[in-house]
Amino acid sequence: MRYCSHCLQPDTRPGTIFTAEGICPACDYFQHHEKIDWQERYETLIDLTAKFKQTSRNKFDCIIGVSGGKDSTRQALWVRDKLGLNPLLACLTYPPQQVTKRGVDNISNLIELGFDVVISAPAPKVWQSLMREGFMRFTNWCKSTELALFSAVPQLAIQYKIPLILWGENPGLQLGDLNTLGRTGYDGNNLRNMNTLGGGGMDWIIDAGFAEKDLIPYRYPSPDEFTAQQLQIVYLGWFLGDWSLVNNGMYSVASGLKIRDDTVENTGDLYGITSLDEDWVTLNQMIKYYKFGFGRVTDYVNEEIRLGRITREAGICLVEQYDDSCGESYIESFANYIGISVEQFWENVHGSLNKQLFDINSRGRITRKFKVGTGL
Repeated sequence: MRYCSHCLQPDTRPGTIFTAEGICPACDYFQHHEKIDWQERYETLIDLTAKFKQTSRNKFDCIIGVSGGKDSTRQALWVRDKLGLNPLLACLTYPPQQVTKRGVDNISNLIELGFDVVISAPAPKVWQSLMREGFMRFTNWCKSTELALFSAVPQLAIQYKIPLILWGENPGLQLGDLNTLGRTGYDGNNLRNMNTLGGGGMDWIIDAGFAEKDLIPYRYPSPDEFTAQQLQIVYLGWFLGDWSLVNNGMYSVASGLKIRDDTVENTGDLYGITSLDEDWVTLNQMIKYYKFGFGRVTDYVNEEIRLGRITREAGICLVEQYDDSCGESYIESFANYIGISVEQFWENVHGSLNKQLFDINSRGRITRKFKVGTGL
């Protein structure tokens, strides 16, 4: 394990390849920001969206996937008020046991801001069973839910005959998942190759015995379906020079976004602005840390380091202190939801621990083998 020489991105992030100089893809991309003509990019986006607007067969010019959070709120407002487009907002919601009141309020806020919003909800029993299966097999309850979250938008684009899908950040350039890179910096049609959607796709679900008829919400449309419907995903983040976790949060809070009020010790959420529609992502980020050596705080500080708002040394302190943060109440509620004990939860987590990166003693205490910022 080694770290980017500029930020705290480790080379254990799936799909990441450092440059010969030891720079991660996200920092390498950011280094070119000062040379970018943002006005030219804006004009490119205007021309691009105009073509789709001319061919649109209904009242909506584009479709945007939303949770009601910071990124989707900023995107929706910017697309409508800056680009002059009429977007259909598509939200795949969680079952009652998982969705937060904060998340419901934030979707309501988007509706109150004047947007058309389509809300879909997969069958809750199948959702719950798939979450349990994903956790017991892979110690990753998100493995199925992320399939549904990513699939909902292109599925609805096909249903509503809206060829233009506007997405947020480019995972290849802004996070470092190089498998998602397309023909241009804004081409998102290779999003299907990201780590979240990869790893065997739905094979494990079929192997587990789930019926095909119950899995429609989890199927990402095929390349042939994209071609037949002339679908195009465009990364909005490529056109916005100030796209970041914190900036998007500030823009959206000013427009009514409600943020998380729990402590960073319980959530690993430094500013309380990520994944606001549910709280179990907190334990998934902790598990990611134990598998790959980085969690939610690493993602936060990497952006802040690139933007010059904190030093690498200050980032190291934050990562050391909070990257594995997760309140016990979140673990208890999740374990209860999928029908296991807290002890079974930790047995699974310990069984998935990356033994190259961590040690575990007889009492279950986990300690790092690596030094944050240096590696192994």
